Amino acid sequence: MNCLFCKNADTEVIETRLVDEGVAIRRRRSCPKCQKRFTTYERAEEFPILVVKKDGKRERFNRDKVRLGLQKACEKTVVTASQIEDMISKIEQELKQGDSTEADSSIIGSLIAKQLKKVDKIAYIRFASVFKRFVELDDFQNEIKNLS
Repeated sequence: MNCLFCKNADTEVIETRLVDEGVAIRRRRSCPKCQKRFTTYERAEEFPILVVKKDGKRERFNRDKVRLGLQKACEKTVVTASQIEDMISKIEQELKQGDSTEADSSIIGSLIAKQLKKVDKIAYIRFASVFKRFVELDDFQNEIKNLS
């Protein structure tokens, strides 16, 4: 790393420590040429997840939209706000682990359904009825049979 003051290309690291809950590294550096010290921070570059909508438009992944959908599905159930936040984090983590920075909205819907299925079956059926566009009573009955 070049010295911020004299531009010397040869600086020394005096101290290294993790900061921001282990997300970044803080390095204290010293320049042997001008004797000045400075601090640098190193963190991994994060790329935003882009959601590809049905019409082809792209928008940033929005935790609030996912939260709203989960809250509607979980209304009048025993699912807590903490459980909803955990589901959102798991969905976001799964998206970030993929090979792409883009995800179809249908993939996100499937991830939401997968999380709801684990947490609350009633909330899952509510969400699935909208996500899968149930129109007949048979659609509900078939989905309920698949839960058993």
